[in-house]
Amino acid sequence: MTQDDVAVEAPHDPWHPQNRARELGVGLTQEQAREIATEAESVIREIATIVEGKDEVARIAVLVLLAGGHLLIEDIPGVGKTMLAKSLAAALGAERHRIQFTPDLLPGDVTGASVFNQATSEFEFRPGAVFTQILLADEINRASPKTQSALLEAMEERQVSVDGTTYPLAEPFMVVATANPVEMEGTYRLPEAQRDRFLAQTTMGYPVASAEVRMLAAQAGPVRDGDHDLVDAVTERTRPEQIAAHVRAVRSVYASPVILEYVVRLAEATRSHPQVTLGASPRAAVHLVRAAKANAVLARRTFVTPEDIAAVIMPVWRHRMHLTPQALSRGASAGELVDQVLRSTPQA
Repeated sequence: MTQDDVAVEAPHDPWHPQNRARELGVGLTQEQAREIATEAESVIREIATIVEGKDEVARIAVLVLLAGGHLLIEDIPGVGKTMLAKSLAAALGAERHRIQFTPDLLPGDVTGASVFNQATSEFEFRPGAVFTQILLADEINRASPKTQSALLEAMEERQVSVDGTTYPLAEPFMVVATANPVEMEGTYRLPEAQRDRFLAQTTMGYPVASAEVRMLAAQAGPVRDGDHDLVDAVTERTRPEQIAAHVRAVRSVYASPVILEYVVRLAEATRSHPQVTLGASPRAAVHLVRAAKANAVLARRTFVTPEDIAAVIMPVWRHRMHLTPQALSRGASAGELVDQVLRSTPQA
């Protein structure tokens, strides 16, 4: 059955999720879903012109954006993590800032600080790099935990509090953080509270040979007149205002009570698993539903299915699982545990 078949057959089934949404007066229209999906696909294709052979990673980045979340990219240096974030911002036509996280970076460098103005004899707020739309937090785990924590309020509440005053952030606002493996010198492990605020985590991996050849030709070749970087050649495929509207619209995708109960059972299964010391938090469950809604829209649907949950649960929950020392000593991984929970939990 195709997506168009779903849209055509729905009106004949009173229990179909799309009809239930109409009955309750909630939900996204089919036309809105098609519009968002078409625009998202054009952004993904544009990113793929710069980041060769990584269409799935580009799709995850756009999915996280539509879900109103933040993305953590963990991998070794030199595989295109930073280029992905920069090309995403360029394709959106969004304002972007980059913070190079280092051990001597201070929280005020991220959030901003109050500075005394001698001309007016008053303190005035100087915004930090977080006041943007797409924030690239490069090598976030090279900064101290104190500096990393400066992002917590911004990521969760879309605001920054400095000296008792709260400043709202722009819409859309997304943090794309890159991190090196913790085994590398000069890195700190991200605190659990920080990791839990990232809606999804992914890795780049090495490109296939053919994609790496195209990458070499593009990035080692001549640059167009007037361009300073390869990303300057990216074509804007949308506007930030449009993306902000899409993020709000995705929240209207219908998730039935059956789907929500299924997500709660999955979360409880991770919390009670004998090999887990810290399972999925309530925030993780919320992020899973939001990601599933974005996945449904990308498939041009106006409602969430169990297949949407299965499609996004790995990048959304894998980085939040903390295994027992015994499980780690036996070679178990967080990904295997999430897969086991998904297979063993009934959908209804």
